[in-house]
Amino acid sequence: MTNNTARVTIVGAGPGDIDLITVKGLKAIQAADVILYDALANNELLDHAPAKAIKIFVGKRASRHYKTQDQINLLMVQYALSYGHVVRLKGGDPFVFGRAQEEIDFLDSFNIPTEVIPGISSSIGLPTLQGVPLTTRHVSEGFWVITGTTQSGQLSQDLELAAQSTATVVILMGIRKLRQITNLFQEYGRANTPAMVIQNGSKPTEKVVLGTVSTIAEIAEEEKIGTPGIIVLGDTVQFHKNWASAAGVPVTIASKINRA
Repeated sequence: MTNNTARVTIVGAGPGDIDLITVKGLKAIQAADVILYDALANNELLDHAPAKAIKIFVGKRASRHYKTQDQINLLMVQYALSYGHVVRLKGGDPFVFGRAQEEIDFLDSFNIPTEVIPGISSSIGLPTLQGVPLTTRHVSEGFWVITGTTQSGQLSQDLELAAQSTATVVILMGIRKLRQITNLFQEYGRANTPAMVIQNGSKPTEKVVLGTVSTIAEIAEEEKIGTPGIIVLGDTVQFHKNWASAAGVPVTIASKINRA
């Protein structure tokens, strides 16, 4: 059958903690006829969906795809036309490496209305939860959010540019290339730059390791840090309450601020 109320709402689920979803995102889930959810979206959010709602896992993680993007696109169309309101539930924010625009373009080709509800991206939310600002006066005037791995499997060329800046650098999908990334930063004289890696951020299984660009890869290996996770490189990492003791180096951020 064809449903003339077909529509798709693409919802950002936030970084993991279910309490970090927006009120609007939660309302969309509560009004869903079908939910297509990703691996990074907290499954507990599905408990807020109507009992009759159809829930389908379409996750992708670390190059393992339960459904291809093309299959997901088709499922959204098929379920929207057959059932009505489809919620596409994505971890983080749909427009931060979430491929939401590709999905919107596909839905547009079938004249299916779409709405995007922002989510808290792990790139911003997780450093904040650790007490690490991405920007602060006299220390960092901006921040980069970069993918650690491009579609070709290579490091993003933007990482080389980021390594030459004084901005805070947040790298998503880069855990498996952590050593390559830190080697690149060391080539640009950033060996002593503070570094942090967060696995399963905001969840009960969260793990955080701290160090410098020259030490963080070894520390992460020793602590068996895996995916999913983010990498944060920059002077603002020194604001983490445990950074000085973990890195074994003196904090220099206060003197840097006082000189300004």
